[in-house]
Amino acid sequence: MRVRKLAFAVLAVAAALSLTACQDDGTGTAQGAPTASTDSSPFGGPASGAPASGGPASGGPGKGSTPPTAAPAGSAGAGKTAKCRTADLTITAADRTISGDADHTVVVELKNHSGKDCTLSGYAGVDLKTSAGTVSAKRSGEPVVTGVVANGKSTYFGIVYPANTSGGSGVRITGLVVTPPDETQSVTLSWPGSGSLPVTDGSGSPVKIGPMGSAGQGGQ
Repeated sequence: MRVRKLAFAVLAVAAALSLTACQDDGTGTAQGAPTASTDSSPFGGPASGAPASGGPASGGPGKGSTPPTAAPAGSAGAGKTAKCRTADLTITAADRTISGDADHTVVVELKNHSGKDCTLSGYAGVDLKTSAGTVSAKRSGEPVVTGVVANGKSTYFGIVYPANTSGGSGVRITGLVVTPPDETQSVTLSWPGSGSLPVTDGSGSPVKIGPMGSAGQGGQ
């Protein structure tokens, strides 16, 4: 029995030495094995030592650079005057017909109350409300000139329309709708001119408008 116990002891020592040799030859996974990479977080966030969220990406702007800032909507940019918006303007209309003229005239005034200068150029949208429906004014074809309207000042354009000399009641005008150039917001005004348009088959004179600045207070 003592011989067998010694034999088993010798085998156990030999097995232990063999296991140690296997672990030391670089093929095992115990002693000397590399640790797991810490480049990423198990929760998807940056690992310790990684750039904080929002930092510059590789190849992006360097430290201290400032991203460009977009200009506010409606701004004109540096050195330019913003366009006049409907909310910046007090819009009124007055009869400026000169006695003896074949056509009649209404002058529309657009006064800048915005607190700063603004520009108005081109043609406004003009519709006459009538008992027969809406009549849209046609552009006169006069050249467009960009004009700066100083705060507290006005610009004018004219509406020219045919006089009703038919002797009948004609088409009754009930209102005036004005939309400043490059705007979608309109202003509805009382019609200050003659009460009616002549009934025509389309061959008569149309309702026409001039561009911004084409009329003064006297309709000229």
